[in-house]
Amino acid sequence: MKLLIINPNISTSVSDLIEAEARRAANAETQITMCTAELGVAYIETRFEALIGGYAAAIMAAQQAHLHDAVIIAAFGDPGIDGLREAMNIPVVGLTEAALASACLLGQRFSIIAISPRITAWYRECVERNGLISRLASIRSLEEPLRDIGTVQTDHAERLVQLCEAAIEHDRADVIILAGAPLAGLARQVKDRIPVPVVDGVSSAVCHAQSLAILAPHGATKGSFAAPPIKPNQGLPDALSRLLARDQPAQ
Repeated sequence: MKLLIINPNISTSVSDLIEAEARRAANAETQITMCTAELGVAYIETRFEALIGGYAAAIMAAQQAHLHDAVIIAAFGDPGIDGLREAMNIPVVGLTEAALASACLLGQRFSIIAISPRITAWYRECVERNGLISRLASIRSLEEPLRDIGTVQTDHAERLVQLCEAAIEHDRADVIILAGAPLAGLARQVKDRIPVPVVDGVSSAVCHAQSLAILAPHGATKGSFAAPPIKPNQGLPDALSRLLARDQPAQ
């Protein structure tokens, strides 16, 4: 089985965190290809940045998805995921949906721990889009400025644990989701300190992607996720033009 993991941001240090956690979570026979965006921002914090990240993800998926059994969009908020599901004939999994699915299997109410206050409104919208707003206990976030996106875990580990504890004590969370690729792997490190299950988006996405790849669903040919109709386009990267023309190389 081959998984394509896409970091739709330009931070290679975060890609390293994603890849390390993905390899810990993957089955021994699973092969992982890690890609980092060549355009965009260091990390997604706003809806507009998510728009850019979705475009970057689309380019990378168009270039390499045909060589893989499933695609993972490794950014919380799942930028571009619905559009990619239209265009791809293999499963496309996002960190948010995967983490929410895992959390719902572990408890009734979940809290999300985020790295920035600016990001919380968009995260709430993502939960609502997934139809789970009634199960959201809270979203708590770091307030401190981030020195470096690749060192959030080491710089703020104790504060992140405190936020988890507050969500359990004051918001009555049954499950904690540590949100965002920069926190990949932290749940594995702190789970023994947190008195409820702690969910990591990357490991959840890898496990769900593997399950879907094993089920081997075929792409939709009807309905709202059928492939986009072929029509004239211009100015797009070659890989996107070929994808829209359904001119993909065989696996």
